[in-house]
Amino acid sequence: MANDTAENGPRPPRGYAPLAGVPDEMVAADGTVRPSWTRLAGLLATEGPQEIESRRARAEQYLRDSGVFYRQYGAGSSDERPWPLSPVPVLVDAADWETLIPGLVQRADLLEALMADLYGENRLVAQGHLPPGLVAANPEWLRPMVGIRPASGHFLHFLAFEIGRGPDGTWWVLADRTQAPSGAGYALENRVATSRAFSELYAEMNVHRLAGFFRDFRDSLLAPGRDGDGRVLLLTPGPLNETYYEHAYIARYMGLTLVQGEDLTVADGKLHLRTVAGPAPVDALWRRLDSGYADPVELDPASQIGTPGLVSALRAGGLVMINALGSGVLETRALMAFLPRLAPVLLGADLRLPNIATWWLGGAAERAAVLADPAARMLSPALATGLPFDNPAGAHLAQGQDATAGLARRLEAEGHALVAQEVVRLSTTPTLIDGRLEPRPMTLRVFLARVDGRWQAMPGGFARIGASRDPAAIAMQRGGSTADVWVLGGRPGDNVTLMPAATGTYRRAAERTLPARAADNLFWLGRYVERTETAVRILRAAHVRLAESGAAARPLLQAVEPLHGFYGIETSRGIPPGLLDTLAAAVATAGRVRDLFSTDAWSALADIARTARQMATRVTPGDDAARALSALLRKLAGVSGLVHENMYRSQGWRFLTIGRQQERAMGMAAILAILADPRLPAGALDMAVELGDSVMTHRRRFAVATGPATVIDLLGLDGDNPRSIRHQVDGLAEQIARLPAAEDRGRPRAPLRAIMRIQVDLATQTPEGLTSGELWSLRSRIAGLSDRLTEAYFS
Repeated sequence: MANDTAENGPRPPRGYAPLAGVPDEMVAADGTVRPSWTRLAGLLATEGPQEIESRRARAEQYLRDSGVFYRQYGAGSSDERPWPLSPVPVLVDAADWETLIPGLVQRADLLEALMADLYGENRLVAQGHLPPGLVAANPEWLRPMVGIRPASGHFLHFLAFEIGRGPDGTWWVLADRTQAPSGAGYALENRVATSRAFSELYAEMNVHRLAGFFRDFRDSLLAPGRDGDGRVLLLTPGPLNETYYEHAYIARYMGLTLVQGEDLTVADGKLHLRTVAGPAPVDALWRRLDSGYADPVELDPASQIGTPGLVSALRAGGLVMINALGSGVLETRALMAFLPRLAPVLLGADLRLPNIATWWLGGAAERAAVLADPAARMLSPALATGLPFDNPAGAHLAQGQDATAGLARRLEAEGHALVAQEVVRLSTTPTLIDGRLEPRPMTLRVFLARVDGRWQAMPGGFARIGASRDPAAIAMQRGGSTADVWVLGGRPGDNVTLMPAATGTYRRAAERTLPARAADNLFWLGRYVERTETAVRILRAAHVRLAESGAAARPLLQAVEPLHGFYGIETSRGIPPGLLDTLAAAVATAGRVRDLFSTDAWSALADIARTARQMATRVTPGDDAARALSALLRKLAGVSGLVHENMYRSQGWRFLTIGRQQERAMGMAAILAILADPRLPAGALDMAVELGDSVMTHRRRFAVATGPATVIDLLGLDGDNPRSIRHQVDGLAEQIARLPAAEDRGRPRAPLRAIMRIQVDLATQTPEGLTSGELWSLRSRIAGLSDRLTEAYFS
């Protein structure tokens, strides 16, 4: 920006009154709007607060519907928070982008060469280019990885760079992301949400598409094991990680298998995935957990999310790791002080794109530079990672609150463990604050992936936007937000997709083998959803009778209270805590298989849980509760329809269905065992038929009042009734028979053998013989299927 501008930046150009000050990104040095921003700036200038707020609402509605979240950590707890999106995109013209990317590619090559030296010959330390302490004392430098050459020939495959731009247009690198770079999946979601907000602009501004970047990287990953089964995996720390949503999204988007450390095992120097069909060899692992946690045997022994023996598998070769274990050392803040000097040594050329000015304070000259102008420097631990202004202590020193003499003594004593970085002013971009567009500081995160041995940049990325004018407020944990980045200059009508180019005769891809942990979670998801529905039906039946008969219904309701114990419910409240707990378990279990669960089904399930929590605060027993529970039942029917009518009949669907059928069979057995007891008050059999959602069917079938024989026949033995025990058992037998290795050399394994015996016994049973005692015994035998399935498939 020109030096003769006003202190707060150039005056807003005429016609752009909605902006409270003009962002640097929008304005050129002469105070005119940059050509790339003209169309968007003109649109924003003509719209009032309501129109702009409507655009934000469209973007946020998409993010809510898609369940996009990140996890925010507080004191001793963590919470899922909505993804914070600024709906106004950051625009970068093609010329700017084309000058930026070669510098990042060169930097990626430099980091690769540095990684090769640190875990290879270590010439840089030996020749005095790097202080030994920055490597040997660095917790991210993993000694067990020294000498292990990557199977792919490369240590680094996927990188991100945090870059900033000054008001004068100069770019610098603020931080390197080499450990397990996050944000690429969120960039995709930002793109969809922002294109909803500005659909007319997105269509006409020739924005570069992102899908081609992911397609090419996916194809590059899959190439070595293109004919394999589940060979390329995405390793996540699990649902409690702050970016777990992104892990699941990327896996689903790119067609990769999402796994956790417990899903993997090492045998004979080879990494395998535990699947329902047995161990399957793994060719490549894209890890999204920090290196130290990856192997509790050779790395961090306290890790509970790693895979014992993983380092030994890498040492044996044959496994591609993305990125190599130990790559977190490259993120060390002090290394940025040496990269400009290392570039000529390792690459034979100076850095094309500078990083933020950095001084490692182990030398007298560097300490003197800081003492000469301490207010212009930020101080932080030398081995810290991330953005320089992420460290609050650095901001404290930058304000000059330490006396010079005291600072000098500290630097003399601790300089080897400290790094200083220049205080920079970041360029600003427009963002929506309280219904008004205001300039806020921003950084860009740009992603590079290795495709066929060469670096390829994502044509966009995502911007981090400050919550205030303070750069330290950029972090989302401190209230910052994100924005989509539109790189202009794409080809008009360019419809890039993830679909590979058609070559030769089409071959249908084989179904990937399901990880055992995912199968276990899908099985329990089916059980929890069915358990919720049964609990809702029991509660609704009770509250209907309370509303219609009041105290007269008490004897019957007291007689059926044993049912409440199975579901953790009671009728003293409209929506009891036990029901909320079961719903919460269903949502949590679905969250563990987000990559296998459709967005619509996830949104519907989360909506039910949210609705139930809201109802619990205001619904009263009786008619009010009965109507509320009916509404929940309708929503649950929607989830069942989405899952069971739309889900591909994969192994995952089978385990989900088996869980649902087992839970329904157990529930109906308990209902009949209690309500078909002739000693119960009048109305018990009618209640059983109601709980079995078979009132109309009973009337059509029998045209008589309910009796023990008719009710037990319809709800217990009629295979055509989708609510009957017999129907569930027949379904269980069919699905279990189609599981992998259901038979061993022609003989049924334990799960199939157990359900076949139940099926035969039930098929030869009569209503009179299906007494309460027999029903309880039947329920116990059906419940035992869980143990048989666990032993055969989940363990």
